[in-house]
Amino acid sequence: MDTIAGHLYDYPKYYDLIFGSDWAAECHFLRSCFEKYSKRPVKRLFEPACGTGRLVVQFAKSGYEIAGNDLNEKAIAYCNARLKRAGLPESTFVGDMADFTVKKKVDAVFNMINTFRHLPTEKTAEAHFRCVADSLNKGGLFFLGLHLTPKTPPKCTSESWSATRGNLSVVSNLWSIGTDLKKREERIGVTYDVYTPTKQFRITDETVFRTYNVEQMFSLIASEPRLRVVEMYDFRYDINWPIDLTHDTEDIVYVMQRV
Repeated sequence: MDTIAGHLYDYPKYYDLIFGSDWAAECHFLRSCFEKYSKRPVKRLFEPACGTGRLVVQFAKSGYEIAGNDLNEKAIAYCNARLKRAGLPESTFVGDMADFTVKKKVDAVFNMINTFRHLPTEKTAEAHFRCVADSLNKGGLFFLGLHLTPKTPPKCTSESWSATRGNLSVVSNLWSIGTDLKKREERIGVTYDVYTPTKQFRITDETVFRTYNVEQMFSLIASEPRLRVVEMYDFRYDINWPIDLTHDTEDIVYVMQRV
């Protein structure tokens, strides 16, 4: 099998196939939270670092006014092409999740699957929170999903999953190369094995995530007094089962409200 060393976000078709399968659970969870926690009707949404737009497109199809940004031009082009094919406004643009503004304040902002951890420093993380708070109407909601660093080292340090659409199949493998808690860096290795009727090849990539334990995350949230935590969930996305936070909590979705 031929191997290509490349940035996975530069292959939006494969990225979207692998990561787009959970959109229904996430959209249902977010809509349930809108109903439970919002003090106003939720009509306008924004997704910083929206990637290929797996959630943007679904919410747009459901009648929401939604926009998003991402640093990767290929991902944004892919997302806008999907919106255009659906007869919807091409509402995503190239931009930084730590330096953005919206044309009109929104009712909810969401960043669901660890993308936030690409921000490399406390300064950029705080800037992201400021941008979110600036973008939200009072009473608006912010959803932040990520993996925390548990006090007890995790037993599972790798994941593998696959997805198929038509004649295209992709098998993804992800593993932790190593974590430096002093530098607050976790190095992640990823491969995509791509199968089509005429060829097979592998794409390899490596990325760095910033680490957060329970205290570090709450310290960051406290740096933006306009946002307060109203509830916490895990990646089961079950509105009826909020979680109790412990030092061994890993996957978490913070539900925050603009005050």
